[in-house]
Amino acid sequence: MPTFDVPEVDYTRYSNRQLAAVPVGLFVLALLVLAGWYVLNGTPVSLGIEFTGGTELTLHASTAQAASQSAVRQAFTVPVASVQSIPSAGGTYVATFGPGANTTALHEQAVAGHYNVTQTYTTSATFAGSTQRLTLYGLVGSFVGMALVVFVLFRTFVPSGAVVLSALGDIVVPLALMDVFGIKLSLGTVAALLMLVGYSVDSDILLTNHVLRRSGGFYESVHRAMRTGVTMTVTSLAAMAVMAVVAYVFGIGLLTSIGTILVFGLTTDLLNTYMFNLSLLRWYKYEGVSQ
Repeated sequence: MPTFDVPEVDYTRYSNRQLAAVPVGLFVLALLVLAGWYVLNGTPVSLGIEFTGGTELTLHASTAQAASQSAVRQAFTVPVASVQSIPSAGGTYVATFGPGANTTALHEQAVAGHYNVTQTYTTSATFAGSTQRLTLYGLVGSFVGMALVVFVLFRTFVPSGAVVLSALGDIVVPLALMDVFGIKLSLGTVAALLMLVGYSVDSDILLTNHVLRRSGGFYESVHRAMRTGVTMTVTSLAAMAVMAVVAYVFGIGLLTSIGTILVFGLTTDLLNTYMFNLSLLRWYKYEGVSQ
């Protein structure tokens, strides 16, 4: 793993409230975005075809006049939920339709509009509903399991709660940013969110373990944990950013979404771990129940 010098932050310059203010404010803002999205659309985040049902066509324009997103929408008599272009393949688009659309009619209209259908993906509304419930159970189950393991590991409320709350923030903020940047929740993006739970727990447990169980003063332990944790997180963040850019250039939408979400989440994790979690650990060590 590449290494670089992690600057030693003078945390004594900041109070616990000052440290926690930024990540807490970001968390509250993310909750407001999700709540607003729920009021406007009925779900806190836009759902992909796997969770709503529908049909997805990959189209290649056979004429220059058909090579635009507006032309794709005009080619069909049924509403088009979304149209995405694939930059690396000129004139290629992915059109998504809601549940109940007739696949045969869509193919006929595509041909009439001067498009070649290269791929078709259809999900029934019933199957999509079942997938949505199973995914929700999986997310909740993984988070609850993570919380139980953390509480068993540290056996004290404040350090364990700090790890769990940091992980929650690492999920909520990327979900809100998905709404802002128009990224839909799909099986692939759910996998990215589950990866963020793992990244978050890893960095937070590293910090908590160094502070509570390793020798040395508080700030010495923090900097020792940061040398490993920040290097690990920034390296992963850079790799995900490169993946997102390359995937976008080659028109791989799923990898673009996954990389973007991981960039959002890992950036949030740096704030939550070394500002919010650290402020709670410092309060616990010097002012809390440990005294």
